[in-house]
Amino acid sequence: MTLLQILEACDNFSLLTASEKLTYFCLRADSKTPLGYLFPEVVELLQTYNGTHDHPPFEISEHRITFSPHVDDFESRSSVMKHLCETWRDAGNFSNVIGGKLWRGETFAIYEEPFREIRKDRAVFVMERVCCEIFGFVAYGVHMTMYTPDMRIWVPRRAKTKQTWPGYLDNSVAGGLPYGLTPREGLVKECMEEASMPEHIAQRATCAGCVSYFHRTSQGYLEPEVQYIYDLCLPAAHPHGSDSDQAFIPQPLDGEVESFELLTVDDIFTKMKAGEFKPNCALVLLDFFIRHGILTPEDEPNFLEIWTRAHGRHGFDAYAAQMATQGAINVSK
Repeated sequence: MTLLQILEACDNFSLLTASEKLTYFCLRADSKTPLGYLFPEVVELLQTYNGTHDHPPFEISEHRITFSPHVDDFESRSSVMKHLCETWRDAGNFSNVIGGKLWRGETFAIYEEPFREIRKDRAVFVMERVCCEIFGFVAYGVHMTMYTPDMRIWVPRRAKTKQTWPGYLDNSVAGGLPYGLTPREGLVKECMEEASMPEHIAQRATCAGCVSYFHRTSQGYLEPEVQYIYDLCLPAAHPHGSDSDQAFIPQPLDGEVESFELLTVDDIFTKMKAGEFKPNCALVLLDFFIRHGILTPEDEPNFLEIWTRAHGRHGFDAYAAQMATQGAINVSK
C-alpha cells in the first residue's frame, strides 16, 4: 500500500460526489444540519417500525426524517432509539452490523452540531454504538501514540477475539468515546483497560488535535468519525527494573490486546504499507509522523492530500447548503 492508499482506506466516501439516493435524518424540521444519512432500505424499515405505533416516533417524508413533535427531549429520543435498535437486532435486521457478538452494549452520544464542543449536556440523545453506522451518525474516539525519546513507538496487536479487526496492529491506546466522558477521561479509561497504565501516567499525555474522515464500511453503511489524538513520550523501562520513575512498559489487561511491541519508525512504515494496521490507526500514525517532522512534503508526493483529507468536516456543512433545494443526494452503494 502507498501512504495515500492508507488514507483512502479510511476516507473513502464523499457526500458531494456520490450518486445513490440518501435521506437525511434531522433532529427537527428546522434543523440546519443533518445528524446522519440513511439508505433506502433503512428508511423502509423505519416506515415499518412507525406503522407498529399508534403515535409514530418519526416523521418521514421523501427527503427527510425527523423525530415526531412528541419525541422532543433527550430522554424520549434516547428511549425511542434504544427500542428501535433492539427491535431490529432481535428481528435479525442488519445482522452483519449489529447481530450476535457484534452488539457492543456501549452507549454513544449524538450531537446536533458534531464539530462544536462535545460534552455530556450537549448530547441530543444516546444510542447503541454499533447502530450509529446504520444512520450515518458521527462517532468519536480517542487514540494515543506512546513513544520513547529515541522515537520508538509502542504498538499493540489486537486480540484475535475482537469483534472488529482481530489480530491487526493498533495505536498504543485507542477506543471509542462513550457517553458521559470527556476525551481525556475516555483516554484515561482506555489507558488502564488496554495497557494497565495508571491515571497519574496517562494524565501526562498531551492532546495533539484530531483526525476526522468519512468512511464507508464493507457492508455499505456510513461512518463519519472523529478521533481525538494524544501523544505521550516516556522512556522505555527495562523489563526487570525501571530505569526512571518516568518509564513505563504497557501490559494487556482487559483481553482486547494480545501483546505490545516497541517498534522503530521504519518498522512501522513497513507494516503500515503491508496492511498490518487497522486503517484508522495507521492514519493516526501518519498524522503523528507529520506533526513530528518524520513525514514531510519532500518525502511524500501526496502530503497535502493526506493532511487535508485527514482533517475534514465530512461534507456536512456543504451539504447543508443544498438541503432546501435538493433534499436528498445520490450515492453509489
